[in-house]
Amino acid sequence: MERTEHEGFGGGNTAWEEEKLAKYKHSETRLLEVLESVCPPQDFACHQLLERSEEHVEQWWFHERQQHPDFFQWLCMERLALCCPPGTYGPDCLPCAGGPQQPCSGNGRCDGEGTRGGTGLCVCSPGYGGPFCAECGDGYYEVSRNQSQLLCAECYPACGRCTGPEDSSCLRCKRGWVLHERRCIDIDECGTEMAHCRANQFCVNTEGSYECRDCSTACIGCMGAGPARCKKCNKGYQRDGAKCLDVDECSSSEEPVCTGLQEVCENTEGGYRCVCAPGHVRRDGQCVEDKPPDAPEKGFFDDVTDDEVVVLQQMFFGVMICALATLAAKGDMVFTAIFIGAVAAMAGYWLSDRSDRVLDGFMKGR
Repeated sequence: MERTEHEGFGGGNTAWEEEKLAKYKHSETRLLEVLESVCPPQDFACHQLLERSEEHVEQWWFHERQQHPDFFQWLCMERLALCCPPGTYGPDCLPCAGGPQQPCSGNGRCDGEGTRGGTGLCVCSPGYGGPFCAECGDGYYEVSRNQSQLLCAECYPACGRCTGPEDSSCLRCKRGWVLHERRCIDIDECGTEMAHCRANQFCVNTEGSYECRDCSTACIGCMGAGPARCKKCNKGYQRDGAKCLDVDECSSSEEPVCTGLQEVCENTEGGYRCVCAPGHVRRDGQCVEDKPPDAPEKGFFDDVTDDEVVVLQQMFFGVMICALATLAAKGDMVFTAIFIGAVAAMAGYWLSDRSDRVLDGFMKGR
């Protein structure tokens, strides 16, 4: 409506149109332009709400505008009952906590403000607390206050309540700290019964708290990090001075640790494992020599190339033609000689660069 407030019909003679037709300000043309630009194209919920409200919109536009100039109040609050005035909430539009003029003292938000839902309770901004957000929250102190505004700032990190930003202005400490002469001193939970770590863990004190960390794998119970802080050595380790060190089972035993054929011992942290000797692999639980399986011997024609196949086909057809010619001549010696020559040419061409393999095949009985 604001966008179209100063526009006209857009025709050639706006003065004539406004004189003869309805004023653009209250015209149906303007209403259509307003409705077309209300919702973004992809906002389905907006289009759905507009469709449900279209009759109300038209009624206000043509009949209620003079009596109810506040379109938002008339449509959203009175007709559709979806909204409440600022500073109110719920089905009956009750005042928010802190009053409708300045809900939550201006330091938070009222749950459900402006809607027909919510609780009306305050959700305070960081640094503020109390039912009306009119106090400084935990870890903050009051910098200034007047009738309309409260300003809070953060305390020293260890302080739960304070009078200023210094570490000596604490009134109460956060958890994990203890107050001593208005200063918060870190509690060493590891030196008290306050720390609770699982078995095979040790305690590390931190600022305001503590951490539980795992002992070394060499330890069964420990007092700190590393194999020198073990209470007892784990299996596969033995104490050497203050440390629990790994036992090399592969070299410490007089008898072979790994008894399988072609097996060797490999030491690990806290133990050992049996692996196959170099050049061997484990198959079906046994270490065997790592060599590829024997390949089947190639046949005489396995290495024939595609080019050689083409040549063989051509020679075969040549032999067939010669044979047919010989038969046609009814045994004539000339054609018989041609046939024998073709066969010899074919064999010579094909065997010339393959004679070594042919002889090798015959020697092997193939």
